[in-house]
Amino acid sequence: MPHYTAKVYVTLKPSILDPQGRTVERALSHLEHDNVSGVRIGKYIELSLQGEHAEVEAQLKDIVGNVLSNPIMEDARWELTEA
Repeated sequence: MPHYTAKVYVTLKPSILDPQGRTVERALSHLEHDNVSGVRIGKYIELSLQGEHAEVEAQLKDIVGNVLSNPIMEDARWELTEA
């Protein structure tokens, strides 16, 4: 049975304020990195899965949409590669 590695990226939707990103941006400014702006904080998750590609893809879609992200506030995307 094939093995896959999934890399999942979860970020806040552009319309949602990002207080963590704003805090990091201010800290960078205080450290004289004045050319940095638009900092957004997100999540990166790696998963190992096994099974047929179509089944794994469907399972990953369910996991990302129902467990790893909040679709109301967050956007999520993933990369699935054979391990």
